[in-house]
Amino acid sequence: MRIHIIGTRGYPSTYGGFETLVRHLAPYLVGHGHTVTVFDRDHGRRASGHRARSIDGVRVYSSRGFEGVRSSTLSHGLTSSVVAAKERPDVVLAMNVANGFFLPILRARRVPVVFNVDGIEWERDKWSPLGKFVFFTAARATARWADALIADSLAIAERWRQDFGRTSTFVPYGGDPRTERPNSDRVVELGLKPGQYVLIVARLVPENNVTTMLDAAKASGAPTVVVGSGGGTALEKSVFAQHDPPRVLTLGHVADQGLLAALWAHCGVYLHGHSVGGTNPALVQALGLGAPVLAYGTVFNREVLVREEMLVSLDIESIVSRIHELLSSDALRTSFAEWGRSRVAEMYNWEAVCARYEAVLRGIARLE
Repeated sequence: MRIHIIGTRGYPSTYGGFETLVRHLAPYLVGHGHTVTVFDRDHGRRASGHRARSIDGVRVYSSRGFEGVRSSTLSHGLTSSVVAAKERPDVVLAMNVANGFFLPILRARRVPVVFNVDGIEWERDKWSPLGKFVFFTAARATARWADALIADSLAIAERWRQDFGRTSTFVPYGGDPRTERPNSDRVVELGLKPGQYVLIVARLVPENNVTTMLDAAKASGAPTVVVGSGGGTALEKSVFAQHDPPRVLTLGHVADQGLLAALWAHCGVYLHGHSVGGTNPALVQALGLGAPVLAYGTVFNREVLVREEMLVSLDIESIVSRIHELLSSDALRTSFAEWGRSRVAEMYNWEAVCARYEAVLRGIARLE
């Protein structure tokens, strides 16, 4: 198949969940004989006159667009859709419901589209009322015009069935269970003791409850590491202002996947406060790397973790109590780690996830 992927920041990228998926899916599809184009937002490449290039056998095409929180997604989505319509691949995989507005362009050229609907974007606190309305309207367009939908959690699939009357294929995000832990040297270089620090990995936006999790981690008295950025927002500045080594380390966005893996693999507790969305890639990655997880008990996190003892409320005292419980028991941390790795191997391994994406794409592709 000739497959175009639109709606992400490109390949390879470590920005977020969509990019994590594409980083695994694109080379998998190429390895199975397909021709894959991923649209990105690399202005440097475009400005130098090299709009398309090949990386790992993946064709990466730099789309035109305007930069800015509000304009970037829509402008790049529009130009990516126009180019994809012109090139008429066998199938398009689209992500980010904002791009639902542009599906009629692809439909007019009879290009079938599989849409990953991700989370409930119009309920995120970071958006203004106008932004939420735009995302909800785009979601309605996605429900109307997409040929097939992929939901990364059963709860998300049910919301789309209730709200828009569309069924979805459940394909979660993946993670690779590690039989051998990454070396702890890089953790030690940061002044951390393996198994005795609290880790938070999240985009610094309100719905991820980073402030509550950080307050609880600090109250526990354990060294705390925060990985993530927020685009210069007041929340980001507030979190970064608490940088106080060795008690609190704020590392910002960590693109180095080796360092991130080591941080997850050797933490004593991983706090996951995400409240809106489906299967969260960071949560699955943490489980696969053997991080002892305590997650906010939303329907989405509950679906992944299943076990009540790995879920918490947003009550700081109770979170502190659970942190102390884990940090004081090697056996409990080992139990959490082993269960997490087995859960990922059973339900969320990347090989199976990518194979299911390939099957859905093949099912609606225009093969002439």
